[in-house]
Amino acid sequence: MTINEIITKVEQLCPISYQEDYDNCGLLTGNRKWNCKGILISLDCTEDIVDEAIKKGCNLIIAHHPIIFRGMKKITGKNYVERTVITAIKNDIAIYAAHTNLDNVLNGVNGKIAEKLGLLNLKILRPRDAQLNKLITFAPLDVAEKVRNALFDAGGGAIGKYSECSFNIEGTGTFKPMEGSNPETGEIGKRYEGKEVKIEIIFPVYLKEQIIRAMIEAHPYEEVAYDILSLGNHLSDVGSGVIGDLPEFLSESDLFQLIKREFGCKTIKHSAFLNKDVKRIAVCGGAGSFLISDAIKSGADIFVTSDLKYHEYFDADNQLVLADIGHYESEQFTKDLLYEFLNEKNLNFAVLKSEVNTNPVSYFL
Repeated sequence: MTINEIITKVEQLCPISYQEDYDNCGLLTGNRKWNCKGILISLDCTEDIVDEAIKKGCNLIIAHHPIIFRGMKKITGKNYVERTVITAIKNDIAIYAAHTNLDNVLNGVNGKIAEKLGLLNLKILRPRDAQLNKLITFAPLDVAEKVRNALFDAGGGAIGKYSECSFNIEGTGTFKPMEGSNPETGEIGKRYEGKEVKIEIIFPVYLKEQIIRAMIEAHPYEEVAYDILSLGNHLSDVGSGVIGDLPEFLSESDLFQLIKREFGCKTIKHSAFLNKDVKRIAVCGGAGSFLISDAIKSGADIFVTSDLKYHEYFDADNQLVLADIGHYESEQFTKDLLYEFLNEKNLNFAVLKSEVNTNPVSYFL
């Protein structure tokens, strides 16, 4: 199996188009055409991780955080980023990053955090807009079903928990085949009129090429007429943060004990307790202060995240409790998430979780 085939599987979970504009997801070193000998999964990619991959015979590292983030103008080994990249290249190690694209899917990083807390009824905290397109095409009556099925098989027509969604209108289509054409019906130089079906479906932006290809392959016409429109609608399972409910009410202190136990937190920074039982919990792995207002609007009792600044604790405004559990602590189970996902694919080589603790933060207790 090639590295490209592995990447294709990962991007079924978290399409690359779901990454934020500032991010640098995808293949950072290596060649997609290489055969994969083994996969090492890590939260970060450091020199120690590359050394571990070499020792364990893995030539693909899948990390959450991209080692190349702000761009590189020189590669001289003057810092850990450049040294990591140099070592990977010299040893034919491919590095792939699934960062904010994995943050932005319901069953991604935040879904894993919610799972560790036992949350139910999960929803995206801030759904992402402009991730849907609409396809409008026209097909003869006798092949409309074939075209629809091809579009459905390619991933089109899914809305929330519903699949094979489309809208269809019958009408009359006209065309005149010109010299050099090879029409399925009609004659050269004569206008043809025939009954057609106008088919409309929506699909995620990242499936655009796949949808167009499926439509053309299923369609009998030499030239297929179609429109693709960009929609402002949001995808309910794509976006930032996750919110859900505990199975039962807990006191604030009992929830914090649960967090400490599940995430191995040595300490939790938090805003003032409101001295009430809590049930509705919002989560965001990594730096999540941009979602404080969303957590409040969603009715969350607690917002579990990390990297909060001093003045951001005031934004709780006695409407919820902010819990900063640490960046590494909040995202550490991303390794488990990717490990479990890839092992379900029945790969014929090793998928390993890194044994290196890459947390750069220490605590003096």
